[in-house]
Order: sequence, then C-alpha cells, then structure tokens
Amino acid sequence: MVTKLFLTPQSLPLTAFTPKFIFPRKNFLPICFTSPFYSTTVHSQSQFSHQSLPYGPSLCKGIHPFPSVSRQSPIDHSPLLKTLTGNLEREQLQNEESEGAILDEDAFTRTFDVAALRVPSKGCFELENRLRGHLLNWPRIHNIARVPGDEVEAELVELVGEQNWSSSDDGDGTSIDLLHRRIYGKAEGDGEPLSPVLYREKLVKTFDSKGYVNFRHLAKMSRLKRRKEKKEEGRDEEMRRMGKSEFAIVEVVESEELEVDDMKGLLGDEFKGGKWRGSTRLLLLDEQYAAKGVVELPEAIKALLKGDTQERMKPTIELVRCRLTLFYDYWQMNEVLEALLPKDMIIPSAFETVGHIAHLNLRDEHLPYKKLIAKVVLDKNKPKIQTVVNKSDAISNDYRTMQLEVLAGNHSLVTTVVENGLRFHLDLATVYWNSRLATERQRLLSVFTCNDVVCDVFAGVGPISISAARIVKKVYANDLNPYAVEYLERNSVANKLERKIEVFNMEGRRFISAMFASEKAPKITQVVMNLPNDAAEYLDAFKGILRDRSDKEFTLPIIHVYGFSKARDPEFDFHERIRIAITEVAVDVNVRRVRHVAPGKWMLCASFRLPRSVALSKPTLNDI
Repeated sequence: MVTKLFLTPQSLPLTAFTPKFIFPRKNFLPICFTSPFYSTTVHSQSQFSHQSLPYGPSLCKGIHPFPSVSRQSPIDHSPLLKTLTGNLEREQLQNEESEGAILDEDAFTRTFDVAALRVPSKGCFELENRLRGHLLNWPRIHNIARVPGDEVEAELVELVGEQNWSSSDDGDGTSIDLLHRRIYGKAEGDGEPLSPVLYREKLVKTFDSKGYVNFRHLAKMSRLKRRKEKKEEGRDEEMRRMGKSEFAIVEVVESEELEVDDMKGLLGDEFKGGKWRGSTRLLLLDEQYAAKGVVELPEAIKALLKGDTQERMKPTIELVRCRLTLFYDYWQMNEVLEALLPKDMIIPSAFETVGHIAHLNLRDEHLPYKKLIAKVVLDKNKPKIQTVVNKSDAISNDYRTMQLEVLAGNHSLVTTVVENGLRFHLDLATVYWNSRLATERQRLLSVFTCNDVVCDVFAGVGPISISAARIVKKVYANDLNPYAVEYLERNSVANKLERKIEVFNMEGRRFISAMFASEKAPKITQVVMNLPNDAAEYLDAFKGILRDRSDKEFTLPIIHVYGFSKARDPEFDFHERIRIAITEVAVDVNVRRVRHVAPGKWMLCASFRLPRSVALSKPTLNDI
C-alpha cells in the first residue's frame, strides 16, 4: 500500500512558479511576468486563510509535480514595462522579429488529490447516474476514469468467458475459486498451487479435446508481452491517458487492498488490484471528499458501500485515493493568459476568425506581450487556427486594406472562408474582409427577392454580391481595389454564379453615374453601399442621375448605405448626414444599428428609396 498524506487545499502553502518565457534575442533583459499567483515566494498559511479558493480546477490550486520547472530566484514582480529600464529596450521588445516566444508548458501542470470508487465496469454508468451529485463534475473531465490494471486482456476474456466475475459471484467465492483452479490447478484451501509454467507442462502431457478447447491460448497468454512505451522525462511511466484525451491522467496512489503477486504472471506487471475481480472503472468523487474517510462520506455513498458488503463476502466496490494531473492542454485560453499577463490587465480573449487566420485587435497595453498572447491563441485553437495576426495600424489607404503583423504560426494570409454555404477565397493582406458582419449580410439578403437587380458599389471579394446572385435576377458588382476584383471574379466562378454577376473595377461615383446612364438603369431596384467610413459621402452621385430621362417612367431603387457615428444619438446623426449629402430634407430613412465597433462608436445601416426630386434635380453651383 502506498502511504500518502492528503491535505485540504486550505492547509497547503500556495506555491507556484513563473513560467519560462524566453526571448530569443540574446541582448534582451530577462523578464518575468506578474500574475496573481505566479510567484517564487512561498507564503504562509495564515496569509491565505481568509481567501476562499475557487471551486473546480484552477491554477491557483493543486500541486506542481515538477518542482525543478521554472524555479528562479525571487525578483521584484512588477509590470513588464516597469522592468525595462529605458525606451530603447521597450522599442526592441515591441519590434521583435523572431518566430515567437518560448512558453514552458510544464509550468501549467497541476496535480489534485481526489477520492474515487473502484466499481465493476458493467455497472459504472448506472452508479454514475445514482451518484451524480457527489461526483467530480469538472469541465472536460469524465467522471468515469480508467487506470492501469482495470482491463482484462482479450485472450483472458476468451479463456474465462464473458461473465463478470465480480457481479456473478454469489458471495461464496465459487467464481473466483473456479478461475483459480482453471489457471493454477488449485484454488485457495486446496493446498499449495502449481506455478503457471509447471501447470502448462502438465496440461501438455495430459492433452485432450476438452483441454484443447479451454486452453488453446494458454501458451500465448503465459508469455508476457513486451510493450515498447515512450518514456516522458519527469513523468510517471505508469500513468495512462484518460480515454483519448491528452490533457489529463488519473493514477491510483492508495487502495484498501494489499498488493499481491498471484495474478501478475497472467495479467502482467501493471496489474495491482490484488485478487482479480474483472474489469473495473473509477468513479471520481467530488473534490471535497478527497481527504475524508468512509465515515465522512455522504449517506448515498455509504449506503452503496454497505449494501455491496452485505450482498457479497468479498466487496466489489472499494474506496481508493487517486492523483488527477491536468496539463497545459487542459487549461482554457483565458486561464492561461490570466496567469501570464500582469494583474488588472484586460485579457484579450476575443478575436475574429477569417479562415485559418485569427485576427487580433490588441490594445497598446498588450503590445509588449503580443508574441506571448499569439502563442497561447495559436495553441488553444489548433488545428482550426494556423496563423495569428494583429492590426498594426489604422485603415488609411484607398483600398481599405488592413496593415497586419503576423505574430504566430505560418505567414500565409491567403485563406478560404465559408459563409452562407458559399466559399470565398481571399488574401487578407490585399483585400478587406470582416467575418463579424456575416449576420448583417444575411439580414440584408433577406430583403432581396427574385425580381430584384442589385448594384453593389463596394463589393470587395463578393460576400454580398455572390450571395445575392443566388436570389436575384442580376448583380452588378464593383470595387476600386484590383486585387478584390480579381478575387471577386474567382469566387463567382468557384461558386458557379458567374453568369449572374457582372464585375467592374471603377471608382464609386463613376460607377454609379455609368450604371444609371446606361440601359441597365431602369432595371436596378437595390443599391448596396457597404463602405462605412465614406459611403455617405458618395450619395451626392445620385443627384440628377435621371434628369436626362425625365420623360420615362422609372422605378427608383432602394439604397442601403452603411456608416459610422460617435454621436449621442447615432441614428439622428446619420440621418442628418444623408439629408445633407443628397440635399433633400423630406426623405424617409430607416436607420438601424448594426454593431458596436468601439467605445462610443456605432456602425449603422440606413435604407431609403431614392427620392424622385433628387434623381431629377438640376446641377447647382456647388455641384459644378
């Protein structure tokens, strides 16, 4: 029996170590990150006695199994920028061009002492439902665990049959005695049993048809399999993963039964369960029962143990002590970043996903840690995310493309986005894409009908144009960016909608004038202007577009224009800007808020039918 001392979390000194975060450049100063609990200083129990540790798994709790990892001399734990003495070091840190930071993942390994019930495998799911309120119930941790020695080899199952010996035993031990006689030749009380090797030789000499049926695999089973297992430095070799997960393992460290060797020759060296009782599982109990005895357990568990003892001479359910180890892969992105970033800093837990690219919008306070943040984002979102970028500068060019800096992963910004059942190819370095507008684009498409003809003034790579082509008669898509036009044509062909889309590469005002001066003008029913920063300024292009066709009847189009506003009343502000742009006061505009893009800044969509007075208006001195 392995003797261990189990302590409650409140009685343990809170000790943790700063994870290794190494900058590749040799001239850099050694930097240690501040966090609420990552400290190399051991605190006394009284210092934390007034604090209640959170329920469930936490990096604040548990024991670090590798005391040699990340052990450093005590330093002054101050924010990172304060550790840099001078603007030169700060500028070097922000301009680091290396592939990324080295994060010590072993520093996030935590072990927790828990109690468990070892139960027969066939009844584990029924007992799980019965004890649901008393089980561990931690996120991403299954209450039913497997450990070495809980399974039976397939050859042994064929030998002894499919019955569960622990559940089929009537209490007199006849099933176990029968198994011992079939393996050893004798059972308990029959005298000294023969060794498995000698008994096999005896069977060979007294070979008959019945023996052939029962022991045809005995020679194979008596030879122990040599398993080549990869050894991980610093970790127990006997630990096995829980199922197929790679972030947690369970190890039994204390059992009620003594370890005996009478079954090792048959089941292997990993068998440590004493008398074999068939396949078993572990039901992990709530963390509050980790250091409690049977008397202190809840009545439901005590009733289960008592009933099992009364029904059988040899109980099939036992209370064991286990060690649950959680690795770096277990912890969520926000938990890791909270541990690494300085205290009171806002955790950048949200980002935009564009295909395989994670697009961050880091604040100035996050920039010194951008490589570290990108490394964690990449680790916690693989394999979907393969590249992490950050917008390094505000959008200021005519093509409305973003200045992006690759922080982690591969450097390819060419990706494919699936939206509304369509595939869009794009290069995020040369074109604009915003995945957060997918809901708004879907709302706008719901307005279109099969009789509409859509004119998309700022089409980009075609998220609205190509989607609308599946609904409407015809789409005229335009964009100033030649790279966007190239991808627009490519995407229309890829989605087999090129016959319903006509692509243009023109300036916005020129495109509006050319479309309404052509024979296509009477057919246009919807105009989309999705360029929030400048679209309202292009509305003056609609003034007088039909003055030369006043003798003809036209169905004036509905215009959907997007814009930003920082006013207290953004709807009123955007409405006024539209009235000023088209120089028309009596215009009925429906303005709705799309999304909150920044503190005090809204993105809005205004929909209105083009007034006839504006379309037929004569040029003024201001227009000239």
